[in-house]
Amino acid sequence: MSLRSFTLFDRIERNARLHGQRTAYRADGVRVTHAEYAQRVQRLSCGLAAAGVSTGDRIAIVAHNGALYLDLFGAAARLGAIVVPVNWRLAADEVAHVLADTAPRVVIAAPDLLASLANADLSAMRTFSAGVDAAGWPAAATLYRDGAAPPPAVIDDPAGLLIVHTAAVGGKARGALLSHRGLLEGAARAAQGWRLTPQDVHVGVLPLFHIAGIAMWMALQAAGGSTIVLPRFDPKAVVEAIEREGGSVMGSFPPMLAGVLDAAAAAGSALKALRVVSGLESPETLARFAAACPHAEFWVGYGQTETSGSISTARLSERPGSAGLPVDGHVVAIVDDEDHPLPTGATGEIVVRGPMVFLGYWQRDPDNAFTLRNGWHHTGDMGRLDADGYLWYMGRSPAKELIKPGGENVYPAEVERTLAEHPAVAAAVVFGVPDAQWGEAVKAVCEATPGTSVASEALIEFVGQRIARYKKPKHVVFVERLPRTAAGAIDRAAVKAAHGG
Repeated sequence: MSLRSFTLFDRIERNARLHGQRTAYRADGVRVTHAEYAQRVQRLSCGLAAAGVSTGDRIAIVAHNGALYLDLFGAAARLGAIVVPVNWRLAADEVAHVLADTAPRVVIAAPDLLASLANADLSAMRTFSAGVDAAGWPAAATLYRDGAAPPPAVIDDPAGLLIVHTAAVGGKARGALLSHRGLLEGAARAAQGWRLTPQDVHVGVLPLFHIAGIAMWMALQAAGGSTIVLPRFDPKAVVEAIEREGGSVMGSFPPMLAGVLDAAAAAGSALKALRVVSGLESPETLARFAAACPHAEFWVGYGQTETSGSISTARLSERPGSAGLPVDGHVVAIVDDEDHPLPTGATGEIVVRGPMVFLGYWQRDPDNAFTLRNGWHHTGDMGRLDADGYLWYMGRSPAKELIKPGGENVYPAEVERTLAEHPAVAAAVVFGVPDAQWGEAVKAVCEATPGTSVASEALIEFVGQRIARYKKPKHVVFVERLPRTAAGAIDRAAVKAAHGG
């Protein structure tokens, strides 16, 4: 390691020394202590090194939550490699793009998800199954090897650890390169804010391809606590984990918390061990949570993949409606279109600087020059700061329209491009509308190609077969002609004004 570095692998080794016999995680029916976790990481790093992985190489994983994710994060950190966690909900073309974009040396995929790799060129990659041998893919279990492991890679903590692909602003997903330092800084700030201790137990319901799920696991690692890794969200399993394992911390996006409250009521559980829930939820669900769990706190925040997690946070009760205070060690400011700082209370673009800011988009120099200009990370989101320093999120900038159904990111440009591939659609405008179940839903207003027609249900399915199904429109409206500006461009504001309800 270099003189001033502290990496995720250092964190794992530290926990093995200080909390060796405490549980690091429970996954796949197995309890793993911190000491055992460090050993598993070393054994997996041996096998990955034998497979040709070295400093800077990428390792992609397409799998449901499980022990392999956590072991892989640690082994990659030991080797100085970079993990590419791939959203298993993506369509085959989208997965192919992620793999072509990052050119991983090793790809690990669950047997039931191999179809999602059907369009990817894997000829230059070593492939392993996250389970039993499948279709000529040897089991990833064979990568765990005893013997002399290579020495830990000599890297600086600003070096990259993860490439997480964000939603497709211009039609193709971009990989955000996240550093050891940024991720560990975010974990430390979350552990500090939530007052985490080695006794805390994280109920891991969020997917480990998502920055929110990764950041929460790392916060428990920062505290020497443990994580119960659930392969998928199941409200009954969450309630059982809270009751049986003393689950005290969890993340939530709509409609997760409502489902947990329903399951708890059915089981007669008061969720007594639960004390911290962090995420996004509807006001109605938050009111239910406050009534059912007065002993627990709901934490709000603002963050992006590009900020390694929440860059501002607070208890909901501190300043209801706000996104909390900027985390220590980071500066959040509000600027106008020319990057001039705006006064307190004025609305403008949210910009951030500090160690949690990502290293840049993978192989996207023009995007990086724009996003990381003038010494700030430009989020593309609008907000304001009040007199006490609380951040208030005010929506997306026109350059970065974003829809968030159930916590996922959907960019209209990608959906519009896919809709336009259908012969019955001459043009389309896509935007988000309020949704009681998911928080926000995708709506498309389509200009029909003269002389053609297609049923809304068929068009929705057409989109769902080409990109991730969570990106497909929930609502479709057909018009004879979309409104245009004087210059002939589609007037998006007019479309939303007419159809945004």
